[in-house]
Amino acid sequence: MAGSEAAWQAANAGLQVVIHEMRPTVGTFAHRTGHLGEMVCSNSFRSDDHEQNAVGLLHWEMMQANGLIMQTAYKHRLPAGGALAVDRDPFAESVTATLCAHPNITVTDAEIRTLPDDGHWIIATGPLTSGPLAAAIQQETGAEALAFFDAIAPIVYADSINMDVAWMQSRYDKGETEAERTAYLNCPMTRDQYEAFVDALLAADKTAFKEGETAGYFDGCLPIEVMAERGRETLRFGPMKPVGLTNAHDPATKAYAVVQLRRDNALGTLFNIVGFQTKMKYGAQKAVFKMIPGLENAEFARLGGIHRNTFINSPSLLDGQMRLRSKPNIRFAGQITGVEGYVESAAMGLLAGRLAVAELTGENLPPVPATTAMGALVSHITGGAEARTFQPMNVNFGLFPPVDGIKGGRRNRKDRYKAYTDRAKADWQVWLDQMALDAA
Repeated sequence: MAGSEAAWQAANAGLQVVIHEMRPTVGTFAHRTGHLGEMVCSNSFRSDDHEQNAVGLLHWEMMQANGLIMQTAYKHRLPAGGALAVDRDPFAESVTATLCAHPNITVTDAEIRTLPDDGHWIIATGPLTSGPLAAAIQQETGAEALAFFDAIAPIVYADSINMDVAWMQSRYDKGETEAERTAYLNCPMTRDQYEAFVDALLAADKTAFKEGETAGYFDGCLPIEVMAERGRETLRFGPMKPVGLTNAHDPATKAYAVVQLRRDNALGTLFNIVGFQTKMKYGAQKAVFKMIPGLENAEFARLGGIHRNTFINSPSLLDGQMRLRSKPNIRFAGQITGVEGYVESAAMGLLAGRLAVAELTGENLPPVPATTAMGALVSHITGGAEARTFQPMNVNFGLFPPVDGIKGGRRNRKDRYKAYTDRAKADWQVWLDQMALDAA
C-alpha cells in the first residue's frame, strides 16, 4: 500500500514512475495474488472517527491529500460500525487498475535484489521483504535488521455459523445506519466455556520458530494464544471483552466473554474472527475455534498463520526527508520504516512520494507539522523515537505535541482529542496549500 500511494502521489505531480512489484512472479507466504495493495491480514483500516481517534484523523489527512488508498477504501467500504472495513479483493483490484491506467506509471514484475546506486527510489516492500533485498539492506546499514512476527486471523464462511447462538450487533450499537450497527457477529461464552477455551489455547500445537530465528511480537497484533499465556483474564479484557453487547437470544443473561466476527466481503459470505490472529497449527485451529459457541460447525475459508516481518531502525538510519543517510537517493516508506498498520504504512508512502516530488522539482517544502497525524508519525520514525529501543508503532495522540490549555486525564479526554484533531486539520491544510503554491 505504501508503494502504491507513493507512486500515485508522484505520478499525479507529473513524474514518470516505475512500480517494481515482484508478485506474482515471486510469491510470499501471506499473499495470494499479484495485485497492488493486497490485504494480507485484517480487512479493516480501523476507526474512521477523525475527531476523537488518531487513525481516523490520518484517514482525513490522506483524503485531503488526494490519497489513493483512502479513496479506494471508501469506494469499497463494508458496514463495520465505527470502523472503516473494506471488501478486500475488489479493493486491491481497484488499486491495481487505477495505477496501471495512469499514463505516468509503469508496473513491472521485476524483483529488486540490491539497493541501487543511482536514480531516485522509494523502498516500500511491505511486511514480507524478499530475502535478497533484506540482505542488501542489512549489508548497507551495517546492523541486524530488527524483526518481529506477525500473525493472520482466520476467516469463516458465514453460512457455517450457527445463528441460533450467534447474533448481529456492533459494540455499543455504534454506527449511523442499521447495517453499521449490525456489522459484527457475536458468539457468547459462559465462564466454564471460556475457561475450557483458554485451556485448549494453551495446550494446542503451535508453529515453532526455525532454528536461530528470534524475534518479538508487535503488541497490536499478538497471537491469541500468546495473549492467553499472559494471564487467564487477558482475553476477556482484550478481543473477547463482553461489554457493550446484549445477547439477542437471551437479553437477560450477560455473557462472560464474547468472540466477535467482522464481515470480510461485500456479499457477507465471509467473516474474520476479530483479534484471533494465531500461530496454532491448522489442525489445532479447527479443533480449538470450533469450541466457540456458534462456530461448532464452522468451515474456514482461510486459517490463521504466522510470518516474519522486517523493519529497519529508522531513527538511526533515515533523515528527516525519509532518505537513507548512507544512500540519499533512496527513501524508505511503509511498514519497513517501523510504522504499524495499513493506514500508517500508506500514509508514509503518501509522504515519501510528496517529498520525492519536492526534491526532484526543486520545491521549497517546509517540514510536515508535527501537530498533524502525518507529521507525528514521520517525526517519530526519523528521530522522535529512541533508536536503542525502537519498535513498530501505530499512530496515537501520545506522539503529538501537547495542546496548550488542555489538561490531561480521562474526564477531559474528549475535549483534548478534539483539540488535537482541530489543530491537526488546520495545520495539515496549511502545509498542503504551501505545496500547491510552490508547485504553481
